[in-house]
Amino acid sequence: MPETIPSPTIAILAGEDSGDQLGADLIVALRQRYPAARFVGIGGKRMQAQDFESWHDIHELSLFGFTEVVRHLPRLLKLRKTLVARLLETRPDVVIGIDAPDFNLGVEQRLKQAGLRTVHYVSPSVWAWREKRAEKIGRSADRVLCLFPMEPAIYARHGIDARFVGHPLADRFALVSDRAGAREILQLPHDVPVLALLPGSRPSELARMGSIFIDAARRVAAALPGLRVVIPAANPQVLARLRELLAKGPHDDHVLLFDGHAHEAMLASDVVLLASGTAALEAMLAKRPMVAGYRVSPLSYRVARALNMLKTDVYTLPNILARAGGMGEDTVLVPELMQADFTAAKLADATLALFNDSERRGHIVAAFEQLHRALRGELGGRAGDQAASAIAELLDGERDAT
Repeated sequence: MPETIPSPTIAILAGEDSGDQLGADLIVALRQRYPAARFVGIGGKRMQAQDFESWHDIHELSLFGFTEVVRHLPRLLKLRKTLVARLLETRPDVVIGIDAPDFNLGVEQRLKQAGLRTVHYVSPSVWAWREKRAEKIGRSADRVLCLFPMEPAIYARHGIDARFVGHPLADRFALVSDRAGAREILQLPHDVPVLALLPGSRPSELARMGSIFIDAARRVAAALPGLRVVIPAANPQVLARLRELLAKGPHDDHVLLFDGHAHEAMLASDVVLLASGTAALEAMLAKRPMVAGYRVSPLSYRVARALNMLKTDVYTLPNILARAGGMGEDTVLVPELMQADFTAAKLADATLALFNDSERRGHIVAAFEQLHRALRGELGGRAGDQAASAIAELLDGERDAT
C-alpha cells in the first residue's frame, strides 16, 4: 500500500508585516511536503491567503521598543494566556514562532515544557545583545532557524540546535541590480542624481525622526543641482504622515513621494538615506551606498546602556555582516549617526560625502555584492524551502519515533 500522506497541524505565530511574508512563504513550502496540513495561529493577510486560520489580528504583536512593550504589557499577557491555552487544547504537531521574540519566546517555552515541538524562526540578535540570551532561546525552541550565517556558531557554543536557512530578502534581489529599469518604473530621468529617503516605517519613528530626515534631504538637494529625492511610504498611514511633514516646509519640486515601491526607490538611487533597520539590509541587497541614522526614546537608550545590553559598536546589518564575514573588525561600510549624532547637518554631510566620492561608492558596492552572496549561501534553494526542510526534519523524526 502507498504511504499515507501526513496531515499535520502546524501552528505559526507571526508578528509584523515581515513575519507575515515569512509565514506565507513557509506555508507554501510546507504545503508541497504536506498537502493536507492545517495551519493555525496568528498571521496576516499574506498568510491567510494561503488558507491559514488566524486566531488573532497580527497587529496585536506589532510592537517596537521597550516602552511600547511595557505600555501594552497587560494586553500582551492576556493574549499570551489565551493563546497558550488554545494551543495546548489543539496540540499542533509543531509550533513555529516567527520573530517577535518578546512575545513568542515566552509562548514557546510554555509549550515546550508541555511537550509540544517548538521552532523559533528568525533568531533574535544574539550577536548584538547579550549572548547568554541564546540559552533562554534554547529553553524555548527545539530548533532555531537563522537568517544570518554567523548565528548557528553562537548557538552551538550553548549546545542549541540552530540552522542557517538563508535570508529571504536575498532571494528577492538580483546579484546585479538594475538602476535603469527601476528609474523607468518610477519615471525618473536617467541623467540626474537620485537620493532615496526612507525615514522609517512606523508612525512612532516618523514622529521622532521624520522632520530631521526631511531637513537633511533638503540640505543635500541644495548642494546637488538636479537632485531628485524619492520617498517610498511603507503604508497609507505613513504616506499621510509624510505628506504632513513635507507640507510644513518649502514646496519641494525635487521630491517625489510614492505609495510603496521601496525596492524600486533604492534600486533607482545613487545613495540611500535611511532609518537603521531592515531597510539597511534591503539597501545593501540593492547594492546602494547608504547613510543610516536612528534615535530611540531616551528611556529605551538609557535602559540599554545601564544594563550593558549592547555588545557591538555598530548597529546596521551591513556593518555587522561585514565584520562577521571577515572584512575586518573595524570595517564601516555604512556611516551610522545615532542618538546625539542624529542631526540634519551630520546626515546631510555624510550623504554628500558619498555622492562626491565615486571610488568609495564602487568599493561599497563590491563589498555589498560579496555580502549578498554570503546571505544566499550554498543552500541549493530559496530560504522558505530551506526553512520548511528544517521543520520537516522535526515533523518526520517525530512521526518516525512514534
